[in-house]
Amino acid sequence: MQKWLIKILVCSVNVFVLAYILPGVEIVSFFTAIVVAVVLSLLDAFVKPLLVLFTLPATILTLGLFLFVINAGIILLDAYFVHGFKVDSFWHALLFGALLSFFNSLVHRRAFRAEEEKETR
Repeated sequence: MQKWLIKILVCSVNVFVLAYILPGVEIVSFFTAIVVAVVLSLLDAFVKPLLVLFTLPATILTLGLFLFVINAGIILLDAYFVHGFKVDSFWHALLFGALLSFFNSLVHRRAFRAEEEKETR
């Protein structure tokens, strides 16, 4: 549970910073960024696996690039559910989703490196 909360906070900071930097993505407050991160984690847990399963032929044909489209769709769905979070277009969602995934993985790799080293010993 504690690891999940840390991941939510890291994602919230990344959402807030990216919304500030990128045009076409707007967020009202940091609390909204926390809500966006929670809803995004729920959508990634329940909706994304179904979308990946249903679009498996397209994903195979595009050598996995269709997963970026699924990520953009999840971001747009998140913007639909969370008031105070606005994404102007599919292309803004595609860029936002790609950068968010990159920065989340970068921060998580650094933050949880020591913990993973303890588990492997």
